[in-house]
Amino acid sequence: MGKGDKRSKKGKISKGTFGKSRPTMKLKLKRAESNAKPAAKAKAKPKAAVKAKEK
Repeated sequence: MGKGDKRSKKGKISKGTFGKSRPTMKLKLKRAESNAKPAAKAKAKPKAAVKAKEK
């Protein structure tokens, strides 16, 4: 698990390749955007509005 190991992050850096253990910046940005979007959409309705609809 060092510079000669193709599957480790250090090995990917020394070889100059990308993969699962060392994704490219494009993949990192896509993952960050996809993880951030659902959290932004999930807004709770105010309790007063919900109670008014029930009555």
